[in-house]
Amino acid sequence: MEPVTAAVVSAIAAGAVAGVGETATQAVKDAYAGLKNLICRKYPGVNVSGLERKPDSEKKKASLAEDLADVGADGDIELGTAAAAVLEAVRAYAPQVVTGVDVSGLVAAALTISDVASTGHGVQISGSEISGHAQISGVRAGFAEPPDPSTARG
Repeated sequence: MEPVTAAVVSAIAAGAVAGVGETATQAVKDAYAGLKNLICRKYPGVNVSGLERKPDSEKKKASLAEDLADVGADGDIELGTAAAAVLEAVRAYAPQVVTGVDVSGLVAAALTISDVASTGHGVQISGSEISGHAQISGVRAGFAEPPDPSTARG
């Protein structure tokens, strides 16, 4: 997946989760609305509603990425910048959206965590006591990197 496409897909998924509801900050809502409006204006055939409905769906992410590639959005610097703004707003104002597993205050003899996908921190453990075996595996975490404008076609 091209950097701009990856950033847009990550931004739509994260923004869909963080940008809805009363707890979303205006910064997240504004950045997300700006990205969606830009997509609608520049690429009217691209529909983000499927990923908005199911932001964790890998199939919806792949479908949006394919649609963006089909319309030549891969090298769109303006689109990449708008996606990066959403990702930064979510990081700053809705960090709860980006942690896959957050364990706090756990007292246990053992812990196994596996197959975690998250746009931010995959696993965060604090204030916990695990006296025996702890295993964490299969963690995929982190936002897609914002696109590097110098590598985008334009």
